[in-house]
Amino acid sequence: MKFRLSRHAREEIERRDIPLELLTSVLENPEQIIPERYGKQAYQSRVDFGGQVFLLRAIVAKDTDPPVVVTAYRTKKIDKYWRS
Repeated sequence: MKFRLSRHAREEIERRDIPLELLTSVLENPEQIIPERYGKQAYQSRVDFGGQVFLLRAIVAKDTDPPVVVTAYRTKKIDKYWRS
C-alpha cells in the first residue's frame, strides 16, 4: 500500500532521526495496527535502534487516497501502547 507523508511527519522523522526505510518497513509490515482517535490508526512495530528496542509508531489518516502519515515517533513505553 502506498502512503503519503504530511509535511509535519517529514519534519518529525527528520528531527527524531527516524530512518525513512525503517518507517516504510513498519508501514508495509506492521506488527500491529491500533485504532486511534478521530478515525486514525497507529501502525506500530518493535524495532532495534542501536541496541535498544523501541516501539516505532506511525499515526495514519486512512480517509484519503493514498493514506497520509500524520506523524511518527519512537518510544520506550512499549507496554503503554502494545495490545495483546
